[in-house]
Amino acid sequence: MKLGVHYIDFLPGAAERLGPTLAGTAKAAEDAGVEMFTLADHFFQMEPLAPAENPFLEGYTSMGYLAGLTDRITLTMLVTGVTYRHPGVLAKTMTTLDVLACGRTMLGLGAAWYEREHHALGIPYPSVRERFEMLEETLQICLQMWSDDDGPYDGQHYHLAETLCEPQPIRRPPILIGGSGEKRTLRLVAEYADVWNSTSSLDEMPHKLDVLRRHCDTVGRDFGEIRLTAAYSDDPFNDIDEYLRTLDAYGQLGIDLINTGPMPGNPDPQGWVKRLGDEVLPRLG
Repeated sequence: MKLGVHYIDFLPGAAERLGPTLAGTAKAAEDAGVEMFTLADHFFQMEPLAPAENPFLEGYTSMGYLAGLTDRITLTMLVTGVTYRHPGVLAKTMTTLDVLACGRTMLGLGAAWYEREHHALGIPYPSVRERFEMLEETLQICLQMWSDDDGPYDGQHYHLAETLCEPQPIRRPPILIGGSGEKRTLRLVAEYADVWNSTSSLDEMPHKLDVLRRHCDTVGRDFGEIRLTAAYSDDPFNDIDEYLRTLDAYGQLGIDLINTGPMPGNPDPQGWVKRLGDEVLPRLG
């Protein structure tokens, strides 16, 4: 079992401390042997985790900053909201991050959900159906831009005269799709994703995996090609033994990476991650 650290609380306080705290936490995760460091793609802090007015840094700028401060850890948005950036610009942004990080990236994508920040910042917030249509077209556009085909793309929501992307990524970023919706999300996972990330509970997971297998059968995809990851938000330091038993239960289902992270309001996220490296990671199978 591998671990990823999801950093979601930039902590109320002085703006000049936000960057060093983020950097220190990411470097602590890399030093501990964590596989992946992720940020949430938002502009306001997520309610109800904390007040929307709390500090929150834009994700891709932050990832570019971390690319220059780390050497080994994978950098990923968990997940990019499809509504926030035109897909051609997103593909170029991801490519730039991948080049600067020397191939240590993954494209996390989802259909977006935070209605308040959309309306607040003047970002269109289409219907759920439209957002999933946009998500599929964004997947297609990114894949086309990371291929030898630099011709046009003509979809329902997006029309690109050229899909030129130079330089190309150092490696084509694996595509991670987040979410557990059975009709649309898991169908897109089966068709496009290299990695699936689910927030489903351990009890729900067997059913979700069965649904994903059926979607794979429908589209002719080998279920075994998809890497299975999950978010598990319980603090491991409440009971490390119980936490490890839960991770083992996820592992029995085929999940091979769990995303965790310091709880909102933790005053020392860097120290929390160092403790994760000292007390939890050495005990993982």
